[in-house]
Parts: sequence; structure tokens; C-alpha cells
Amino acid sequence: MTEQTLYLMLGYPGAGKTTAAREIANLSGAEHIWADHERRQRFIKPTYTHQENLELYDRLNQKVEEFLAKGRSVVYDTNFNFFSDREKLTKLGARFSAKTIVVWVITDKPTAQKRAVHDTPKDTRVLGNMPLEHWQRISDNLEQPHPGERVIKLDGTKITPGYVAEQLDLKA
Repeated sequence: MTEQTLYLMLGYPGAGKTTAAREIANLSGAEHIWADHERRQRFIKPTYTHQENLELYDRLNQKVEEFLAKGRSVVYDTNFNFFSDREKLTKLGARFSAKTIVVWVITDKPTAQKRAVHDTPKDTRVLGNMPLEHWQRISDNLEQPHPGERVIKLDGTKITPGYVAEQLDLKA
């Protein structure tokens, strides 16, 4: 049996986080909590207001806690670009003796921007193309991992089941 794990996704919008998260969930059997999908389910026309974000992430964090309490691993698919958010979730995982891995999906800025703003695949960005100013704000605020965080880097241009399995030492 594999060790209970909480995977936190890190990377620019359009880097390939959702594609990687799906592969991790498929390979590991972890639950996939996908923030964009949940937002679309909860809010017909998302506004991204502070209040909406609080409501969404309170619910998502509750779901993570419920799965961890049941001994399940979780892939938490959202932009964990702030260390303080990763730290909060790492502490949550530790309450259930789950190890936390930050999965840093690295894609160069021009490629990630093009994917997120212009060439959004419908199966990974259910909310459609991202406005450029949102992409710039989010990408400019990415906080790289701190010493002490357990990090696995993935090349966002190489996301395949075999590549992800190899990098995360999972069975394809």
C-alpha cells in the first residue's frame, strides 16, 4: 500500500497542472479535487470575488479533510502559488499523517500564457480562456518552493502517464 499523500499543484496558469493532476490521480488512486470544476459547479457565472473564493476554498478544504480522514490520498488541483497556502494545507495533511508533495509543473511563460489565454483545451479549463490581466497577476505572484518543502518538478510539456509515473515513482 502506498503512503497517504496530499499533492499540491504549483505552476503558472496553462502550465499543465490539471493534466498532471489527472495523471497523478489515475496512477495513484488519489482523489482529484479540481478547483475550476468545483467553481463551475457551484457558481454558474463565477465572479472570482473575495467572498466567492472564500466560500469555494472553505468547501474544497473541507473535502480534502474528509478524504484525508478516510485515509485517502488527494490531488488538490488549484494554483498553490503562495507559500502560506501550501503551508496551511501541509499542516492539514500532517494532522492525518499524510505526507505533502508540491508538484511544480514548470512550463515557460510564453507557452503557459498561450495555453491559458488563447488555446485553452476545453477538457482542462472548464471556465474558458483566461483574461490576460488575470494570467499576468497570477503568474507574477508565483512563490517558488521554500527550503523544507517536498517538491517534485514536472516539465509541463511532457505530461504523459509514463513520464508522470517515472517522476513521482508511481506505477504506470
